[in-house]
Amino acid sequence: MPKSSDFRTKEVINIRDGRRLGNIIDMEFNLSEGRITAIVVPGASRFLGLLKEEDDLVIPWEKIKKIGDDVILVDIETRSTGL
Repeated sequence: MPKSSDFRTKEVINIRDGRRLGNIIDMEFNLSEGRITAIVVPGASRFLGLLKEEDDLVIPWEKIKKIGDDVILVDIETRSTGL
């Protein structure tokens, strides 16, 4: 079983549009079931980070398609895809 710290070094990529979403900054757990329910990546900053940043992106565990050595592939709709 991988440690939660192992996930923080992996880059999250959306297979729907090929966009790099960043590295995991947090995880959500269901303690009664003992499982991870979601991963959290930082929201995108706007215009050189000077203006308000978007909210962090919470990705449900079910949206994770593949966990590799260096990356985690997810399939999510984002605002940039227009879906």
